[in-house]
Amino acid sequence: MMAQTATYVPKTDPGMPSFILGLTDSSQEGASTQETEREKSPETETMLEQLDSLVQKLASSAAKGKDESPQIQRETGGESSAKFETPGGINQIPDDMKQKCYIWGTRLKEDAKGDTDEYEEICTLIGQGEYILMRTHLASLQAKTDIESQIVSAICLILNQKNEKRFQEQIYCLPPDIVYFISCIAILAEHGTFGSPKGEFISPKTKKEFRVEAYPSFIHFIDRKKLSSHPYIFAPVCHSGHWWLWLINTTKRKCQILDPLHKKAPSDERKDINKFTGYVFSRLITYAGGKPLEKGEKEKEIKASYVKISGQKTSYDCAIYVMKWLELIEPENIKKGKYEWDNWTQEEVDHYRVKYASRILFSEINKQRDRAIRESSAIRLSKPSSVLLSPFCQINSADIETG
Repeated sequence: MMAQTATYVPKTDPGMPSFILGLTDSSQEGASTQETEREKSPETETMLEQLDSLVQKLASSAAKGKDESPQIQRETGGESSAKFETPGGINQIPDDMKQKCYIWGTRLKEDAKGDTDEYEEICTLIGQGEYILMRTHLASLQAKTDIESQIVSAICLILNQKNEKRFQEQIYCLPPDIVYFISCIAILAEHGTFGSPKGEFISPKTKKEFRVEAYPSFIHFIDRKKLSSHPYIFAPVCHSGHWWLWLINTTKRKCQILDPLHKKAPSDERKDINKFTGYVFSRLITYAGGKPLEKGEKEKEIKASYVKISGQKTSYDCAIYVMKWLELIEPENIKKGKYEWDNWTQEEVDHYRVKYASRILFSEINKQRDRAIRESSAIRLSKPSSVLLSPFCQINSADIETG
């Protein structure tokens, strides 16, 4: 249930925490690309030719202005290939290419001085502005690792851009950054309360009653049109390392919570957090031009019922469940506070980490997508793919060959 959660930090910020993933043998990696250029195996040449062809098709399709996307399908750990979205349609990308992408995007390199490339910008998503991911964010998709909030935000942005009725007309995925930032600082305030003695909800930034306008750096990534027009808002929330999901029915003014671990609020603190975040959601909707979830002072008393749903089996997969629920949950199927479905096996949950890395890096809204394809292709796996997916296996440089 744990998740590393940090708001977006520009690359110039020196205070960002470091990820050390045990990939210490990186002395050979710097020359790998040059070696590949000098001597390519037949397998690599074939793969590179296919990728060059793919990049050309992407450029040609983009120039023609095509934009098609596939319907959401249930993903399983046993798939041999999966849908690969491009501006020109659907291509097939094999699992080994996804695994190469996963390795390239999530592993940190260490130089002779002990410095890593954790702050390297490797993904720029183009939506309501540019959303930048660093290698340290992708590294949080490593097996048995807590997932950074930027990964969840990236998936929200990618889903909101999908050309499907679900996301274009029905469900808007609210990126969690603004809610996380506000609620986190409020919880850590000196008195540990959300408001003044008069019951006013105070912004931790301005010390005044909360106003959306006080957070322009986060507003930039919110689609105000969809936020005010879609009947459902799916809003991921994280506190103390645990993720859960709000389902907001803007038509009926009804809120529900899907928690991968809890069937009810586990503490009074969590109740206070839910109360405050409900108010933030209502203010966000109003700011976007929609109607508040409650009127007047009742807006500060918004309640959300917990839905009984099967969830995580480990202490670190809550973000995986929340991201998959963004894609799959049908809110109208919640009956009597329950949502019946077949839960995933742990093997499937582990496999989703690989798929999310490739989904983000190969996304059509990633400005650095061509680089991700090109540099992922230079990796050759020296061990069976099952090694990558095992939560009990630590991958290091000796497990991967390039050439």
